[in-house]
Amino acid sequence: MHKDPADPALPVMETPFELPQETGLQPVLPHLPWFSPLNWLVRGLQDLRSHPAIALFYGLCFMAMAQVLGFVFRHAPEYTLTLISGCLLLGPFMAMGLYEVSRRKERGEACALSHSLTCWDSHLRSMAMLILVLMVLELLWGRASLVVFAVFFNTGMPSTTGVVEAIFNPENLEFVFAYITVGSVFAACVYALSVVSIPMILDRDTDAISAALTSVSVVYANPLVMLFWGALICVLIAIALWPGAWGLLLIGPWLGHASWHAYRESVVWPEVAAS
Repeated sequence: MHKDPADPALPVMETPFELPQETGLQPVLPHLPWFSPLNWLVRGLQDLRSHPAIALFYGLCFMAMAQVLGFVFRHAPEYTLTLISGCLLLGPFMAMGLYEVSRRKERGEACALSHSLTCWDSHLRSMAMLILVLMVLELLWGRASLVVFAVFFNTGMPSTTGVVEAIFNPENLEFVFAYITVGSVFAACVYALSVVSIPMILDRDTDAISAALTSVSVVYANPLVMLFWGALICVLIAIALWPGAWGLLLIGPWLGHASWHAYRESVVWPEVAAS
């Protein structure tokens, strides 16, 4: 510092303060053709065939989730939509091991089940933060679901049979519309925040907020493609759940591997593009 010539009593900074500039690499979000999700499924199937034993292990885990879902539906149907959202939340975290298998295969590295089970340990802080954000959405979803039931069934929560009758009863179209609308809004939020965020954390060890914002940006940059991808996921899971959820043995890990390729095509890093 030196004295201001106009007023020697006032000090003057020699160099003005400047905000630090972000130096980290920023991803590029390319425009994707509409058929990209079909390519992701093809590549995911190739990864599954390369490591069928690992895929079977995760398929059994996904099927166990579906069995828990069926148990809850029989005993507490008002929580069914919330638990479905929980599967949408827990599924990508369980599939992180499958992302690791696809990542290693892409790099030409050997992969074992132990690698896939321990891939999350170095990303624990970022994953915990992302879980916290999504859990808040889960709690809000559950509360909103209960409110819808309370409004339309003010005499008490219906049984499982009552829910099925309500869905197919033409007199309850308002309930069905409200229930689906509420569920769709929260499902879209969970999907947008997690569609590529977890693979990104695994790949780049980035923080949870940056990964979630990038995931939302991917959906915003390619809304029709991501809508198509989400629709494919819903259709394939619906097929896998009937009957007895046995289809999840194949479709669960298949979608897990395909989701890695969805991330790799949707989020391109500068050094990768240059190479």
